[in-house]
Amino acid sequence: MNGQNRKDIYPGLLVDIILKKDQRSGELTRGVVKNLLTSAAYHSRGIKVKLEDGQIGRVAYIIDEED
Repeated sequence: MNGQNRKDIYPGLLVDIILKKDQRSGELTRGVVKNLLTSAAYHSRGIKVKLEDGQIGRVAYIIDEED
């Protein structure tokens, strides 16, 4: 699932994000959401979040915990 809708993202969720420095390469960073930073209900490039380890980026994918 992509991370463009704020309603799909919540603290504690496992996600892959794209950090600002990795936007050109598209390298993904996996982590657990601590805070949502985008207030809009939808963002075309992904909802911006802060991970529990302090990194900030836009959600590329929501990890399905059943996989």
